[in-house]
Amino acid sequence: MNKDKMLVEAIRDGIVLDHIPAEKLFQIVALLHLDELSTPVTIGNNLLSARQERKGIIKMAGHFVSAEEIDKIALLAPNVHLNVIRDYQVVEKRKVSLPSEIHGLVRCSNPKCITNAEPMQTFFHTSIEETKGAKAVLECHYCGRKTRAEEAELL
Repeated sequence: MNKDKMLVEAIRDGIVLDHIPAEKLFQIVALLHLDELSTPVTIGNNLLSARQERKGIIKMAGHFVSAEEIDKIALLAPNVHLNVIRDYQVVEKRKVSLPSEIHGLVRCSNPKCITNAEPMQTFFHTSIEETKGAKAVLECHYCGRKTRAEEAELL
């Protein structure tokens, strides 16, 4: 047995979120309300990774995430890998990606924006700002206010 490897029980059906930046792991745990699940959840943090210095991983047995949850994860950590497990086999493997538009997930930081004064859904266009270390930027469709994704307030 290789003692350098973690031994984590395989899951029959569910998902694995991998390559989560270690500093974002517990934000994603809170975002997904994993403390409310009644199915097994495995959370690993500060694990060694070939792709990044340290990473986090979440295994959720018998649980799948919604498209809205995936979009929120992409806002927090756009390089997370999502693996769908069925009957102990990986049947889908993909990198979450920032959608080009976001509806109703984030509050506009402009207090004068119509979305903060009227009962209407927020709407943002997304882009990647290469000059600042490839950071995601959200631009409000209504008022034009730009906000870096890591500073955005999730609804």
